[in-house]
Amino acid sequence: MKMKLLVILHLLFWCLLDHGVFGESVSAMEGDPVTLHTGVTTNQQEDIKWHFYDTRIAEITGDLSKICTDVQCNEGTERFRDRLKLDHQTGSLIIMNTRTTDSGLYHLKVLSSSRSEMIFNVTIYSFFAVGEDGVLVFLMEGDSVTFQTRVKANQQDRIRWYFNSTRIAEITGDQCKICTDVQCNEGTERFRDRLKVDHQTGTLTIMNTRTTDAGLYHLKITSINNERDKTFIFAIRGESLSKYISLVHANPIINGFFSFFFLFTCILINIQHIDNFFKNTICRFSIG
Repeated sequence: MKMKLLVILHLLFWCLLDHGVFGESVSAMEGDPVTLHTGVTTNQQEDIKWHFYDTRIAEITGDLSKICTDVQCNEGTERFRDRLKLDHQTGSLIIMNTRTTDSGLYHLKVLSSSRSEMIFNVTIYSFFAVGEDGVLVFLMEGDSVTFQTRVKANQQDRIRWYFNSTRIAEITGDQCKICTDVQCNEGTERFRDRLKVDHQTGTLTIMNTRTTDAGLYHLKITSINNERDKTFIFAIRGESLSKYISLVHANPIINGFFSFFFLFTCILINIQHIDNFFKNTICRFSIG
């Protein structure tokens, strides 16, 4: 009974946090700064403390007699070494050069004549994927990403997937041939046991994603009457898109596919906890 109560309380906590009842959700891409706002202006009687889970990582008093961050607050705690900054006027916490390991719960305590607390749920994403369908999707390392073919294979179709210029998956409409990664190319073990192909559509799913999965994914659908191509970019935030553009031009599989235009929006319908910075933003770049 006690265990059931704990589980219910835990679920209730996350539900309340997710709906902003006593918490705030903040998201950013790896390497970008994140600011956790206190919403107050400090006075001499106030003491503001920040905790990452149960570890104190920052503290400031209104009279500025005590200011500490990370190692200064707790010797031997170096998770945020030289990456934390406190606003002396408000006590707001700035995390610089963010990492995926910075994801988690940040607890703010403001002590004065009264006491107030707030919890921030921070998520740092490590890559983004741009699909032909025009959606920018934020991912954390270890998540899964799916590249849609948007077709239903028939017996005459042959669907092949390439990572840069290496074939990583293939399926025929009559399913007489199905292969992924090592089965397609002996000695190619980049995606060992992490690729899945939908037998009905040929859609490709990459599981347990890694930063080394970044690059160009090329879909080639061959049928009796025609041949169709789609290119997907799976990029790491902070890397120059010119790297991927040059791959397009140099890739023999995409030869002749030089002039195309990617339009993707940062209006994310199914992805939660994205900063307003990304919402309602249209990003464009062209190749060729």
